[in-house]
Amino acid sequence: MGRLRQLWSSLMVLAVVVIGTGAVPITYLESAVAKGAVCLDGSAPAYHFDKGSGSGVNNWIVHMEGGGWCTDIATCVKRKSTMKGSSKFMNKDFGFSGILGGKQSTNPDFYNWNRIKVRYCDGSSFTGDIEAVDPTNKLFFRGARVWRAVIDDLMAKGMSNAQNAILSGCSAGALAAILHCDEFKSIIPKTAKVKCVSDAGFFIHGKDISGGSYIESYYGKVVATHGSAKSLPVSCTSSMKPELCFFPQYVVKTMQTPLFVINAAFDSWQIKNVLAPTSVDKRKEWKTCKLDLKKCTAAQLQTVQGYRDQMLAALAPVRATTTRGLFLDSCHAHCQGGSAATWSGAQGPQVGDTKMAKAVGDWFYERSTFQNVDCPSLNCNPTCPAVSTED
Repeated sequence: MGRLRQLWSSLMVLAVVVIGTGAVPITYLESAVAKGAVCLDGSAPAYHFDKGSGSGVNNWIVHMEGGGWCTDIATCVKRKSTMKGSSKFMNKDFGFSGILGGKQSTNPDFYNWNRIKVRYCDGSSFTGDIEAVDPTNKLFFRGARVWRAVIDDLMAKGMSNAQNAILSGCSAGALAAILHCDEFKSIIPKTAKVKCVSDAGFFIHGKDISGGSYIESYYGKVVATHGSAKSLPVSCTSSMKPELCFFPQYVVKTMQTPLFVINAAFDSWQIKNVLAPTSVDKRKEWKTCKLDLKKCTAAQLQTVQGYRDQMLAALAPVRATTTRGLFLDSCHAHCQGGSAATWSGAQGPQVGDTKMAKAVGDWFYERSTFQNVDCPSLNCNPTCPAVSTED
């Protein structure tokens, strides 16, 4: 009896800890499997859902998880034995914070909305759709189906009554939010206010240190491997190669739905993988620099500074209309809206004396427009966090 009481006490403590951290349990979408909407390994898609309350009961924010891409059979096979390729390996609870946070003090505009985090397990920014499954590698390239199955399930759970809705994401998930933005708006009731938010998803068609564009060929492999072409916005693929439609700078030109872009001008993922990818750094001269900018030479820092110019040029279509918002800070970071500290905290980055939570909230509710570009040089903004925040 004493042991049973001790076990019960331990469970109660665990429950208090879980509730106290704002952890949201996982939902496995088993019904999607019959539709072929599955993770890389064939397991069911999954998401975490914290229901709205009060004034937010008919407001919805669907946030797409990030985590890179797989470009060929070998990298996708490796990925399918991780939580980024299989729901079998995903953590059962997820703590919501930042843009998904449930506290009014840290997330004043969206805290009581229906808040959903869609887990990422396909490796294609939710764009893949190939019917055939090779019996040897047993890989399912079905990211686009996963996205639609989750959206359909949420519609059945009340999103069909949405008054306000946001499709957002971080990194590869933020790219997914851009690629699916107009489709999302077409599914939500016409009477609803629908907008999209990209956090660190504005991957640019940039030149790397060799003068080429490694990232273009990289995305070309993603598109070919996953069969992504038919799932990308037709408004882009009708005039460009499919892999170019993985770059938001080309997609945004024809987007109809309002978009807010949160990005670092010196995005830490892009510095490592777009500007100085390992495959073009033949002499390994950038190996330490791209991981710690304090270890860069003066010439390398000048090249990093030049990347900001490429970023600004790519953002031109975002800045072309005030229905779009922009929070471009000069931090060395990636995915900044996922924690309360950077989203709205006292130590979080500011652009134009404004924190991102206020900037996004004002833009969504049209209290004011927001298109602010930070001071021009690396480390010029004292509000930038000392350590970059990776997805």
